Amino acid sequence: MPFLSGRKLRRGGTRGNPLRVPWIVAFPSLAFTIAIHFLPVVVGLWYAFTDWDGLSPNANWIGLANFRTIFAHPATRSALWNTLLITGVFVVAVNVAGLALAVALNRSVKSRHVLRSLFFLPFVLMPLASGYIWRYIFDYTGVLNRFLQVVGLEEWVRPWFADPSTVLWTIVVVLIWQYSGLAMVFYLAGLQGVSDELWEAAAIDGASTWMRFRRITVPLLAPAFTVSLVFTTITGFRLFDQIIALTGGGPVYASETLATQVWKQSFVNGNFGLGSALALMLTGLIVVVAVTQLVVLGRREAAAA
Repeated sequence: MPFLSGRKLRRGGTRGNPLRVPWIVAFPSLAFTIAIHFLPVVVGLWYAFTDWDGLSPNANWIGLANFRTIFAHPATRSALWNTLLITGVFVVAVNVAGLALAVALNRSVKSRHVLRSLFFLPFVLMPLASGYIWRYIFDYTGVLNRFLQVVGLEEWVRPWFADPSTVLWTIVVVLIWQYSGLAMVFYLAGLQGVSDELWEAAAIDGASTWMRFRRITVPLLAPAFTVSLVFTTITGFRLFDQIIALTGGGPVYASETLATQVWKQSFVNGNFGLGSALALMLTGLIVVVAVTQLVVLGRREAAAA
């Protein structure tokens, strides 16, 4: 019977089951992704408990010795503090600036499309290239100090990247310039879902502009907040190119971060075991913070909905 023959076809092998075709097609890409991304993680996890120098064929198991070295070394403690400080200030400042730009450029301004492109442009520039440009600007004989001398503010002239008291804040300024445009795009996408009718109805009821923004716009931007905050947090923990281009981690350890420490221990000092342990610690820190953000922001997003 046709009905029975149809059932037999559906119960047949791989050629009779169309659901297996997408998996067969996707298998090469999945295998390549696993080989490129996950196998190095497993290998790095093993090296974190060894003394491998990156050249010798043998790697001796040393247990938790690398992690004890990490927490005992002052450079690592300084790098951890710098990472947390830069990430915290970076996340807050970039999201505030991005939200302000999005609100300002969401209005019916003739040049808004051009301005959006200009503010987003720094994000698409190579971090190393933009870092070298800003290093020239903030150099002791650079553009900024010359401008300060011209306008009579000689007391403000200083080696911005060579002064431990200003180096981190100068780096943050560069990061805000580079990433605010991306946060603006996230919030602009969220603002497209905010109906003008809600604002008009609230205005008729006598709500002020600030009240309408806080009670209507902010709750409806919950998904955009989640995406932007998590992305900028992960970016802050992983900052590397800009710091290498601007300061190289100096002066001394004043601008060293965990990401730059991973690179220096592995490729400069030739201690891949210690570098892998640092990378493992940095990965764990990112996962804990990002998952916590997703849980907390997800609950707020559900409550706002």
